[in-house]
Amino acid sequence: MGASARLRKDLSAAGPRLDKNRGGPYTPGMSAPAPDEPADLPITPLLPAIRESLARQPNLVLEAPPGAGKTTLVPLALLAAAPPENSWRGDGRIIVLEPRRLAARGAAHRQAALLGEAVGERVGYRVRLDRKIGPRTRIECVTTGLFLRQLQGDPGLEGIAAILFDEFHERSVDADLALAFALEAQASLRPDLRLVVMSATLDGGAIQRLMPGAARLASEGRAFPVATHHLGDDNATWIEKRMAAAIRQALGETKGDVLAFLPGLAEIRRTERELGAIAGTVILPLHGDLPMAEQDRAIRPDGQGRRKIVLATSIAESSLTIAGITCVVDSGLRRVARFDPATGMTRLVTTRVSLANADQRRGRAGRLGPGTCYRLWSANSERALSAQPVPEILEVDLAPLALELAAWGIEDAGSLALLDPPPAGALAQARELLRELGALDTAHRITAHGRAMAELGMHPRLAHMLIAAKMRGLGALACDIAAILSERDLIAGHARSADLGERLMLLESQGGDRAARERIRQSARDWRRQINVAADEARPRSAAGSVVALAYPDRLAQQRGGSGHYRLASGRGAILSESDPLAREPYLAVATLDAGATEARIYLAAPIALAEIEADFEALIVTRDNVAWNGRAEAVEARRERRLLALVLEEKPLQKPDPGLARAAMLAGIRQMGLHVLPWNDGALNLRARVAFLRQALPEESWPDWSDSALLATLEVWLAPQLDGVMRRAHLARLDLHAALIDALGWQQRQALDRLAPTHLAVPSGSRVALDYSDPARPVLAVRLQEMFGATETPRVAGGRVPVLLHLLSPARRPVQVTQDLASFWTGSYKAVKADLKGQYPKHYWPDDPLIAEPTARAKPRR
Repeated sequence: MGASARLRKDLSAAGPRLDKNRGGPYTPGMSAPAPDEPADLPITPLLPAIRESLARQPNLVLEAPPGAGKTTLVPLALLAAAPPENSWRGDGRIIVLEPRRLAARGAAHRQAALLGEAVGERVGYRVRLDRKIGPRTRIECVTTGLFLRQLQGDPGLEGIAAILFDEFHERSVDADLALAFALEAQASLRPDLRLVVMSATLDGGAIQRLMPGAARLASEGRAFPVATHHLGDDNATWIEKRMAAAIRQALGETKGDVLAFLPGLAEIRRTERELGAIAGTVILPLHGDLPMAEQDRAIRPDGQGRRKIVLATSIAESSLTIAGITCVVDSGLRRVARFDPATGMTRLVTTRVSLANADQRRGRAGRLGPGTCYRLWSANSERALSAQPVPEILEVDLAPLALELAAWGIEDAGSLALLDPPPAGALAQARELLRELGALDTAHRITAHGRAMAELGMHPRLAHMLIAAKMRGLGALACDIAAILSERDLIAGHARSADLGERLMLLESQGGDRAARERIRQSARDWRRQINVAADEARPRSAAGSVVALAYPDRLAQQRGGSGHYRLASGRGAILSESDPLAREPYLAVATLDAGATEARIYLAAPIALAEIEADFEALIVTRDNVAWNGRAEAVEARRERRLLALVLEEKPLQKPDPGLARAAMLAGIRQMGLHVLPWNDGALNLRARVAFLRQALPEESWPDWSDSALLATLEVWLAPQLDGVMRRAHLARLDLHAALIDALGWQQRQALDRLAPTHLAVPSGSRVALDYSDPARPVLAVRLQEMFGATETPRVAGGRVPVLLHLLSPARRPVQVTQDLASFWTGSYKAVKADLKGQYPKHYWPDDPLIAEPTARAKPRR
């Protein structure tokens, strides 16, 4: 029996099959099946091998390109398997994990349609806020995040026979964690559990190495040829204008429906406006925020037979079967969330797709037959695309992951079977946040509060907000706020205000985006049910700021400078449009913002009173003396402050600051101004020069480095003891730098200094002549020539190691000879020097033999 006949027989045994001629009318919520017969799908010949593999061993990696039919047929084939291939399944359920709600619902409808049944019978789905599951359900299409909740609550996965990880190449954090946890459950509790990882583009070998004893199967797929046209790079033109032009070109050059990929909802709306009305076509958006009925409109054929132009986000890359698509127009862009540990914020970034993403998108045009793909970039720039998208675990906020790890009992993320370990810095920051929220103890173990947060299945910040707000009697308000923050904004357009209170008011009325309002209301109802809050509990909008601050204490914002300028409790600057109604509020609790290049831009916030901040965050408020250098005043300023993290809630002058803090501030000021502001007199400069000389001449004796940079670096050592009472630049004039430096030397060094680098040397005339150490390599003794009569050796310093450089002077103290060899001078050039000096200074004593002459500091020796 051939593969096609085998499949038909299996599906017949499993139940009636819906095909082109059966199944009745389409009903809302039912994604229409593609025109392919099950036997026509590329995965069909591989189904027997899949069943046989799982009968022998529990793990399987299945590689199949988009459109192969793996999402639809593999679960049905496992359901329909006959003994002995189904002995491992018994009556257990098959869980199909999908990355998104739309994909889970679509997969369930497609599978149920092939069985000729309604969703909720043998095939059902579970997504947030929606489920269709019945007592007969044996295949459940579930979003990965929801499955994590199930796995945390029941690690033994009772009643589950197999878990199929669909579209694993998307590499979401939830999928990575779910696979790692499932492998642990399989190893310790459920050796009979079957795990199948299905991927379209990811290297199956890497996944196979992750799963003990996994088999690996691949489907060749059926790729109809897709003609690819590169339309060139044009960064100067808005993307919606380029996309609209490309779509018009596609409509003129191809037949069938067009699928256009854009980075986000804003670009979809702008492209729709740019296209306007085109005869014989219908323009349909497709993104995750759409109501289910509108999503289905984009997926199924148009009821009036018009050509569809589907404007979609990356949601349409995989998992979905969109009827009628023969042409793809790809912007080459996608929007991803990136977390910045330096700011603690996540920002949405529009970035280039990977080559794998681009190929997935192109493949959408070749599912029904030969297709066409228009790419809004050049063939040359395509070479710069990365091979695969960056896994979420390397880019997103890891607070949810850290909470999942703690709930699972994992302290070392490296012990899990993850394709990519979480970045250590981002994970540490996530755990610090969870400790601040009370979810983890100091050993990273989950607390009772943390476990309650994890059970809610939402971001830890919002989960903490709901639980804490409920204890204050504000649980219903917190549920509304959590829903508003989790769904699309009620107010569209760039000119919208940041006022969260305005959204709460619209939620209670009939204003704003109707579809968004209904989703938010449904989400809020779901949260109220989960935390057991009455629907009629009061929701005072005036308390919105206090509730938001529970989730985001680091985003409390204090006005600084002009209108719309704020400082966040994290220390970062943030801005609002000056025209925003909140721009003059002294304090805000910020819910959403973009990290920005220099300052964060606030998108959603609520006012909060100082009294509320002081009451709610009393434990975090500290009183401290802030003693700091004011560069503009060139003085130390001392103030007593009450602070909440980086926010100064109150400050007043401090008359008698702590001496240590004052010294530290003054030192900071000196560093800021530079060493030249200190009163360097000749004595201090000469001392530095003498020590510099010894440091070079006697390196083994460890004389200190007193260069400018070294002295600035060690101000605390040598200058701080002199700074008592010094509070401004003008006070520096009274410092004795010579004494400060001498005190910084050890006792032995102070004793050796005068001996090794004396300030003066006695010369034969009896005079004490100062040494100049400006050049640390050659100290200079400038002395009148007559005072050196009788000296046969050049004077030396540094314990006799270094001869001084003699500057022999005329009676008028002008240099007449420079030498380090006095004896050679007397016997050599002295005669010429004497002749010259004798002519200039005839009254002075110029002996013929200077070695026996009497040295003198006078014109002539005393008689």
